[in-house]
Amino acid sequence: MAEVLQSLEDLQGLKGSVAEAPVYEKKVDAQGRAYATGKRKNAVARVWIKPGSGKITVNDRVVDVYFARPVLRMMIQQPFQVASRVDQYDVQCTVSGGGLSGQAGALRHGISKALTYFEPELRAVLKKGGFLTRDSRVVERKKYGRAKARRSFQFSKR
Repeated sequence: MAEVLQSLEDLQGLKGSVAEAPVYEKKVDAQGRAYATGKRKNAVARVWIKPGSGKITVNDRVVDVYFARPVLRMMIQQPFQVASRVDQYDVQCTVSGGGLSGQAGALRHGISKALTYFEPELRAVLKKGGFLTRDSRVVERKKYGRAKARRSFQFSKR
């Protein structure tokens, strides 16, 4: 059975047995890039970041051409703004699946993960902002005997 602690000194004796927080290491490849995969809905983004001038390339196109809506471009820039690293990294990525909104979300997730691999001390800031959490919501599948996932066919008496 567990020991009963009699005083505060006994409590301080237990302090050494507490596990330390994990120390994250920098993960870069031979070209000095950090790689991460981001996901959102049915979209998957493969992201490579390296120090540079802030150029973002999506599927061999400039980000302004690929994501024409300003809201989507703003979403992609959020991890850099929160981490105070605007225009310090070049981003090269390929996205596939889903629509533009899901692809932008996947790209944001991938950029956030890649930033933590390149600079592990940014992990706390990005995690607090919710950028490292994978949004697991996906479209529910259609069931047989139903018009859509849950909607029934219209009822008719005759």
